[in-house]
Amino acid sequence: MELKLGVIMDPIETIKPYKDSTFALLLEAQSRNWPIFYMEQQDIILRDGRVYGYMQRMYVSDDNTNWYHFTDGYTQPLSTLDVILLRLDPPINMEYIYTTYLLEMVEATGTLVVNKPQSLRDMNEKLYTTWFPECCPATLVTKDISQLKDFLQEQGDIIIKPLDAMGGRGIFRLQLGDSNVNAILEMLTQYGEHTIMAQRYIAEISKGDKRIILINGEPIPYALLRIPAVGETRANLAAGGHAIGIELDERDYWICEQVGPLLRDKGIMLAGLDVIGEYLTEINVTSPTGIRQLDSQYNINIAAELLNCIEQQLE
Repeated sequence: MELKLGVIMDPIETIKPYKDSTFALLLEAQSRNWPIFYMEQQDIILRDGRVYGYMQRMYVSDDNTNWYHFTDGYTQPLSTLDVILLRLDPPINMEYIYTTYLLEMVEATGTLVVNKPQSLRDMNEKLYTTWFPECCPATLVTKDISQLKDFLQEQGDIIIKPLDAMGGRGIFRLQLGDSNVNAILEMLTQYGEHTIMAQRYIAEISKGDKRIILINGEPIPYALLRIPAVGETRANLAAGGHAIGIELDERDYWICEQVGPLLRDKGIMLAGLDVIGEYLTEINVTSPTGIRQLDSQYNINIAAELLNCIEQQLE
């Protein structure tokens, strides 16, 4: 089946193709002879009830020096595409929300948008974990500094983080007796004006943070284990961690069984669960990563599984 594929992503010249998951999806699409049409967020417009995009016909190469080139470009309705991949990194700001509104209009014409625009708005990647409390560590979400200090007193050792960042940005570990508690809480909550998340510190983070990829609610049997750098609490690769592949264990599969069906029902065809020790800590739905690293280590093709699901949806 030949499908016209649009991709809305951050500037392709800024990616690292050897580890970029969007790039893995584009390589697989091209191998199936799907025409690829590249757009950035500012290329999408609405005129008189119809959504258009400035699309550039793109070709990709698995080459870390010259990984893409464009031929012609033109503006046409997004409804002329069979499927659109929305692959923008957080933060989820109002510009991102506006883009999901426009893509929801395109979706209504019959074009498949991956992931579903409404669900991308609804599913905050950190906050949505709280729909599965049995999977999570002790958690508090508030902007009340006194509540956060009480939670620290109760737990003794906590992680606090903003709800709208990625890559480990804005994450702090607080322990009883830390002289910087007030300053950090004031900064992160903007003096009680900004809601944040606090969770009991999970000591197993020293052994790594698993990224589990789900395709249409079903897990890939391997996770990317991201191990913190020496002296670092955060395991994010952007924060200096390194990664290795690891097979899922019984608890991982159990967490996926709790979360996967709801993701599938919500139209989240590609998701990444973050698991530390026994606990779910994030549900990544905007631009989950880890595909190329797992493909390379285990000689698998995760992108093919997603594109197979897309084909099945459009049959």
